[in-house]
Amino acid sequence: MLIISTIATLLIIISTVLPLSKNPHWLVRGMDFPRLQITVLAGLLLVVDFVFLDLNMPLTWLLMTATTLCFLWQLWWVLPYTLIWPHEVKTASATDPNKQLSIITANVLKTNRNSAALIDLVNDYQPDILVTLETDQWWENQLKVLEVEMPYSVKCPLDNLYGMHVYSRLPFSNEKISYLVEKDIPSIHLCLQLRTGDTVQVHFVHPAPPSPTENTESAERDAELITIARSVAETEQPVIVTGDLNDVAWSATTRLFRKISGLLDPRVGRGMFNTFHVNVPFLRWPLDHLFHSSHFTVKNIQRLPSIGSDHFSLFSVLVYAPNESVNQEGLTANGAEQAEAKRLSQEKSVSKDDVPG
Repeated sequence: MLIISTIATLLIIISTVLPLSKNPHWLVRGMDFPRLQITVLAGLLLVVDFVFLDLNMPLTWLLMTATTLCFLWQLWWVLPYTLIWPHEVKTASATDPNKQLSIITANVLKTNRNSAALIDLVNDYQPDILVTLETDQWWENQLKVLEVEMPYSVKCPLDNLYGMHVYSRLPFSNEKISYLVEKDIPSIHLCLQLRTGDTVQVHFVHPAPPSPTENTESAERDAELITIARSVAETEQPVIVTGDLNDVAWSATTRLFRKISGLLDPRVGRGMFNTFHVNVPFLRWPLDHLFHSSHFTVKNIQRLPSIGSDHFSLFSVLVYAPNESVNQEGLTANGAEQAEAKRLSQEKSVSKDDVPG
C-alpha cells in the first residue's frame, strides 16, 4: 500500500507542478484541464493514506503533506466555479424583455448528423443568437430552416472542424470573418443591435487546441485569445466573446484573457457548466464559454441536453444593465501580465489592431 500511495502521490505532484513551468507544449498545457479531477483524486488519496498507512512513519506524513499541498493548490483554481464562491456577475433584476439577449453556443461535431436535435433546441429555447462550431456545408444546408425566424446570418462552412455559423433574430452590421492567427481557423466579429437600440461588439471564436493531432503547442490558441482580449480592453462599448475556446475556465490563459480584457465570467459562483466530453462523465470540463463586459447582468446560464455531439451546448441569457457597471468588477492585470499578453501576440505576429471592432 505504501508503494501504491507513493506512486499516486508522485503522479499528483507531477500533474500539479507541470503547468507552473508555463511551457506551451500540449502535454504541459493539458494538465490545466483535469484540475477538478486531480483535486478529487488528491482528496481521496489523503483519506486512503490516513486509513491504511502507518501514521508513525515519517514517510507517511511526507506523502500526506505533499498531497495536501497539491490538493489545496488545485482547489484554489476550481473553487471560484462552485456555488460557495461569490457571484462575479450580478443576477439580473430587470424584467424588460427588450433588454435581454439570449445566446446558444453549440459545437455540433462535424460528423454528427443529428441536426434535428439542434433545431429542436433552438425552437424550444428561442435564442436571439445561435453560433455553431464545426459546421460544414451539410450543416449549413440542414440549418437553413432557422433562417425564417433568424434572418440575419454569417456563414463560414469548412471541412476542417473549424467551420462556423452565426444566426440571429437581431440585426447586426460590420460583420467580418477573420483569420487572426492561423489561415484556416476563422473567427467571426460583428456589431449587434439590441432591441433597445444599443450596440454590442460580439466576437465568436474557436481556436485550435494544443494536442498531439493539431498544434503541438498552445501558442496559436493563446495568441488568438489574448489578442482579442487586448483589443476589447480598449473599448468602452458593450462586448461579448463566446465560443469553444478549447481551454478550461480555470487555466492560466483564460485567467489572463479575463485580466487583460476586463470581461466578466457569469459562471463564477454559479457552477462549472462542463460542456465536454458528453460521453465521458468523469472527464468533463468547461470548454465552451461566454464572457461579457460589465454592461450586462445574467438572468440564466445552463448546459443544454445532448444533440449527439461530443459537446453539450451552452445557453446564456444576459440583461443589458449599464447602470450596474460600477457594481461589477472582474480580474485586473498587473504590468508583468500586460507584458506577457503583448509577448504572446507578437510571438505569432498578430496585432490587436487586426481584431475587427
